[in-house]
Formats: sequence, structure tokens, C-alpha cells
Amino acid sequence: MSAQPGTAPVQPVQTARPLAAHARHAASDPRDVLARPLAATSLLDAVRDLLRDVERTGFPLEIDGITAARASRARLVDQLGEHLVPRLTELSAPAVVVVSGSTGAGKSTLVNSLVGSEVSTAGVLRPTTRRPVLVHNPLDAELLSHHPVLESVTVVADDQVPRGIALLDAPDLDSVLESNRESAHRLLEAADLWLFVTTAARYGDALPWRVLQGAVERGASVAMVLNRVPPASLPTVRGDLLDRLRSNGLQGSPLFVIPDLGPHEGLLPPAVVAPIRRWLAMLAGPDRARTVIGRTLRGSLAALKPWVDELAEAVQAQADAAATIATALDAATEAPIAQAAASVRGGAVADGAVRARWAELAADGGPLGRVVRASGRVRGSAREGRAREAAVEPLVEDLIRSVTATLTTAGAHAEESLRAALTGPDAPQGGGSVDAAWAPPRSARRTAAEQAARAWTAQGARVVRAALSVPPVQTTADGVARSRRDQARDLRRRGKAETALGDGGLAAVALAAASGVREAHDLLVDLVDAAGERAIDELRDDLVARAAAQVAAERATVGEVLADPDLAEDAASRLRLRLAVLKGLT
Repeated sequence: MSAQPGTAPVQPVQTARPLAAHARHAASDPRDVLARPLAATSLLDAVRDLLRDVERTGFPLEIDGITAARASRARLVDQLGEHLVPRLTELSAPAVVVVSGSTGAGKSTLVNSLVGSEVSTAGVLRPTTRRPVLVHNPLDAELLSHHPVLESVTVVADDQVPRGIALLDAPDLDSVLESNRESAHRLLEAADLWLFVTTAARYGDALPWRVLQGAVERGASVAMVLNRVPPASLPTVRGDLLDRLRSNGLQGSPLFVIPDLGPHEGLLPPAVVAPIRRWLAMLAGPDRARTVIGRTLRGSLAALKPWVDELAEAVQAQADAAATIATALDAATEAPIAQAAASVRGGAVADGAVRARWAELAADGGPLGRVVRASGRVRGSAREGRAREAAVEPLVEDLIRSVTATLTTAGAHAEESLRAALTGPDAPQGGGSVDAAWAPPRSARRTAAEQAARAWTAQGARVVRAALSVPPVQTTADGVARSRRDQARDLRRRGKAETALGDGGLAAVALAAASGVREAHDLLVDLVDAAGERAIDELRDDLVARAAAQVAAERATVGEVLADPDLAEDAASRLRLRLAVLKGLT
């Protein structure tokens, strides 16, 4: 692509953003980085670290602004992964010139004409460019070999392309195929220079200017080709386009005009594209290429701060939403805990099989019948006590089943309350996301409830022994001192009760009393006085605590959803730390 004589001087390539603000950051200049390999390594490592953390960043909660946050993350990943990391990895690699534009703007024809042969398919059917085409000089193949953009493009080596640049024919920005549109926007992030192609009929479309505004935001170098311009309207169209460039922060960007040649096939005449070819040939020179690369690199690095700040704010919004959800869930457990406590203290555990079993055991002729009618004056041998212990074992099994059902119900009520907090009319933002991700293991709920029930009944004997070990009170309720003889009598009563019922029998009576069987309560108090009250109160309080623990277990399972690292209170700080390191190097 040699420059042709008799053509107008080529305008210098200027960045889309003033560079004065970045001039003081010398380390971001690739020439300086090349001169200081350690600085280049540090900067590359910082960008790679930032890319890794951005890629790991997720947005589990559907809250306000989530679509923009995900788009911001995707934009950052593309900018870091497609442009900054490859460019910093190989600063001497050719400048990637992405030829972009709207449908039918003539991008492929322009690329073919610049190269002098058909390397990219051009035609009237849309979309024409289905797979992007990258054209480079064969001697630049090694320098480009590790660029990630090669994974998604057709690579063509052509010695008509000057060393130091690579032309990338991108799909249409407004393609009817979504995959093409996504590819076009992603490839723009890989560019060191945008060569934007539009037409006299479509240069005022909104989409190209939105895309070009993105170039301004990241400080990219931009040149524009105005294609198919009727000679009569050239002054008007060119003047209007220059005004638009200035108003969009693109003043000074090179503008090339290709006249309307009417219906034609094949390559454009060499004279028509000669100014662009000369400009590219000049751009390919080592100093000019480094200048363009440096400008875009500095602009891209400078653009990272607001982008990362924006992403960090979105991550913080997720963490704040998670904290609000957690508070709502904590509040949602209060009612199920109170309901479960009221159920236990109200004797619901004793309803059904437990009361029926007690009635059977305490009936005339039943294992406990004589004890019940002895009104505290029970007698019996140790052998009889062991027989009664064995006889009340079914009562303990009934208690286990009833407590299991009660605790399982408490867990189910907790789930209902928690889901209502997540999805009800007053649910906090993001609650629906947590609800959708929460799958409480209901089989595990019953298993946990049964384990708690067995643990509760298993400690009945210990609680009763502890209560009986407390010496009888030395004063009556009205403060009158009790005689040693009265205290001795109470101790004998306790001993007889233990002998007549055994540890297991006394424990079963205490458990039944704590579950809500009033007759069992009265019997235990008759047998061992205040020690029975203490044992019953402790067992009932323990069962209330186990019901609360069952509710807490439900809360813990939904808490696992909120334990996502992306919802951690300090999740945003990781990104801000990476940005601080990067700023220190640039």
C-alpha cells in the first residue's frame, strides 16, 4: 500500500479524548513500558488481576440496575481481555484496525479494495460478513499468534498489508443476527484504532453515534470513512458530519470521503481509496503505530476507573440488597419461633398417641395404675421398678414420634414464613432471586427433627437425676423452717419413687409431663415434690429451644444462598483494590 503522489495531506490521527490529563502518567506510555520491562510486567499483572476479578464477579440478585451492571461487566471483560491484556502482553504486535459500521456501509468492499484482492466476502445479501476477517502481513504472524481475537476470526495473511497493522473486517453493528451484533461490539473492544464506515444516506443514524460515544469514553483513536457520497451533496454532508464529530468529542479524527460510484461490483478504483491506503501505510510505521497504540492504550487505561467504579457500585448494591434480605429473613423467623413455643407449652406434643398411651399405662391394671393411685405413697421392689421401666418404653417412642412431627411442622412453618418474606408484597429487592435459588432439603428436615426428638427424650433421665440431687427445701412457702425429720421423709419418698419406677420410668413420666400430659405432671410432683417441677420445667424449656433451633436451621439453609462471595459485605473492595493498584502503576 504505497502512498500515491498528488493526494491531499493526511490528517494526523487524534484520540477521541484529550490526552493532556494523561500525559503525567508516564508509565502508561507503551514506549516507557518497553524501556522498563519490570514496569510492563507489573502493569500487565495488574490488568490480568483485574480481569480475573471482573470475570469472577457475578450478580446473583435481580435488583434495579442489574441489566446495566451485567452489561458493564461484559464491557469490562471485553476491554480487558480483548484489548488491554493482549496489547500489554505484546506491545510490539501490529496495531489492530477494526473496520466497523452499519449494514451495507461497504466495509468488506473497502477492506478488499485496500488490500487489492477479495479477502472478505462482499455482496448485496445481508448480512454479508458472517465471520470476521483479519488480514495481516505474513511477517507479523508470530506477533499476532497469541491474540485472543484470532479465536473468532478468519485469518488471512497478505503481503499487501503493511507490517505493523492488521485490518479486521467486523460484522454489522445492526446485523439482523444477534450473534453478529455481539461479535461486532466485542471486536471493537480489541481495536487499537476504529475505522468507522458510514454512508451519506445513513451517517445520521443513532446507532453509529452511540457506538462512537463508547470510543470517546475509552479514549480510542477513531477515523471515519464517509462512503457513497453524491458529488452534489458532498459539501453539505461533509460539513454536517464534521459538526457531528466535533459535538461528539471526535474533533480532529481523520475523515475520508469516497464518492458515489453508482452500481458496481468488485474492488473500488485504486485512486478512490488511495488516501486511506497512504494513511494506513504511514500508520504502519514503527513510530506512528506506537503513537496510535499508546494513545488508545492510555485512553483505555484511563477509562477503566469510571468503569470499575461503576461495577464496584453495582457489586455494593448487591451486598446491600443481601443485607436487607437477611434482616427481613431474621424478622420472618420470629413468628414461627413464637408459634412453635406456644405449641410446645400448650401441650400439643401430648395430643393424640401420647395421651392415649398414658391413659393405657395409668388405667386400672396398667403398669402405672397402682403408682397413680398411691398418691405419693408408692412402694415397690427394684424388680417391679425394672418391669415398669420396660412397660413405659412405648410411651417414649410415642413421644419421639410426636416431637418429631411437632419439630417438622415448625420447620415447615418457618419455610412458609421465610418464602413470604422473600416473595410477598413487602419483600425486599432481590428476594425473588433468593427464593428461586433456595431449595431446602425437606427430607433432611424430618431427619433433623427426629434426631432432636431422640436427643430430647434421651436426656430425660439425666434431668430427673439432676433435679433429685438438689436437697429438699429447708423452709416452707410461708418461711417456716422444716424439721430434719420432714426433710428426711422427703428424701425417703424420692428413694422409693426411684426404686418403684426406676430411672427410666421416672424419666418417661417427666417427659410426658413436659409434653403436656397433666396427669403425668401431677404424678411426678406427688412422687418427688419440687424436684418434679424442676425436671418438667427444664425439659419443656429444652423442647422449646429445640423447636427454635429447627426454625433457625431453616433460616440457615436460605442463608447459604446469601453466603455467595458476590454478596459479601466486602465484595466491592476487591475491585477497588485492583483499581488502586492499577492507578499506582499508571
